[in-house]
Amino acid sequence: MSVLQSTEHSPELVPPPAASPELVSALEYGHVLHAMLEKEFEALRVQDLDTFEGLQDEKLIIFEQLNQLTGVGTPANRLDDPAWDGFKGLIADCRDLHRRNEVLINRKLDAIRGTLQTLRGSDPTASVEVYDRLGRVSRMRGGRGYEEV
Repeated sequence: MSVLQSTEHSPELVPPPAASPELVSALEYGHVLHAMLEKEFEALRVQDLDTFEGLQDEKLIIFEQLNQLTGVGTPANRLDDPAWDGFKGLIADCRDLHRRNEVLINRKLDAIRGTLQTLRGSDPTASVEVYDRLGRVSRMRGGRGYEEV
């Protein structure tokens, strides 16, 4: 199946009949990026960090290719051409998927930080007992260990 055909999650986007080779390639990379961001979300959702990490290098290569194909930041910037409007819409969808993934990452990091804060005993109202390296309940500020009963 060509990357330009409709996939399960990305909209069908066919280049205009007189599309430049750069636009055709950019659309293909855009669809690959879209699918990759969906895979990234699924990996984050199930906490498959190996898959998530593996996608990062591939994503960077796609970003580099898209930068080169679009000419962004150079006098040869192609994005001002109306023929590239569909591509810009696809990339806007990718941006939204990236933001969704970022929100999920931030939520998971907040949960981890909260857990670590509780385990470190920096919350004086926490009633959690923490064991030290020797397997004994450590004395926490404001908390009551089993020896203080």
